[in-house]
Amino acid sequence: MKNCKITSFVFLFILISLGLGITDNDLYAQTKKNRARINADYVKVIGGESYLNIKASARIDKKTVEVSHIDLQILQELNDEEIQIGKTTTNASGISKFIIEDFANLQPDSLGVYNLIISFDGNDSFKKASRDVSFRNADIEAKWIVKDSVNYVSAKLIDTQLDSALAEIPLTVRVDRLFRPLKIGEDFYDTDNDGEIQVPIENGIPGIDGNLKLEVVLSESDDYGTVIAQLTAPIGTVIVDESTYDQRTMWSPRGKTPIFLLALTYSFIFIVWGIFIYLFINLVRIIKS
Repeated sequence: MKNCKITSFVFLFILISLGLGITDNDLYAQTKKNRARINADYVKVIGGESYLNIKASARIDKKTVEVSHIDLQILQELNDEEIQIGKTTTNASGISKFIIEDFANLQPDSLGVYNLIISFDGNDSFKKASRDVSFRNADIEAKWIVKDSVNYVSAKLIDTQLDSALAEIPLTVRVDRLFRPLKIGEDFYDTDNDGEIQVPIENGIPGIDGNLKLEVVLSESDDYGTVIAQLTAPIGTVIVDESTYDQRTMWSPRGKTPIFLLALTYSFIFIVWGIFIYLFINLVRIIKS
């Protein structure tokens, strides 16, 4: 009897231990979260939008994956105070473009630096995370000029807070294209002591109606982010439309099938059906006879 009691007690103890072990594992599984990473770049288009390019990702099972459909807060840090300026949500690729609607209402600190914070409060799968984005405000004054019968893009880079030109800063000149911009000249041109560059534009670059959409770009600067100035110049080669899409050719859509091909096809159809009808008529005559 005593052995039975001891055996029952041991069995009960094992069950309780297993139960506690399962509960602890379940709780651990529920509380274990992955760490989210947030990257952000500031982009300013002169005369257009100022925005943040945001990318959320995580390292799971030694693989980098996108963190999609998470809510982010955009805050401005000023005088040790955080002020919310908007919210955004990442798409299926973990990317979000947050447009700064009221940039003029943002306040820089005493050094002329804008300090923004992208904040994620966390969810059931990921821990909370944040990313600081700091930048100064810069402008690019770009124009098209002609000197000695050569077309040039002239640009000047200015720190708007200090109202001073920025020297020895690399700028890129390119032509805007549908898929990928076309760089002009060298990979970049350093501004001179007056913050200026002059880049010759070669002849023969095609453009719609002879117009080229040119861009002068300060790319991914540690101090100013990405700044893009755009201008249109009538210095391109007019694109000649050689498309035969609306003509009756072999590679046109079926609504524009060549006439000879239609006539040939329908002729074969009429001939085949004519033979069937002729054979059917003769078969009827044979049956009657």
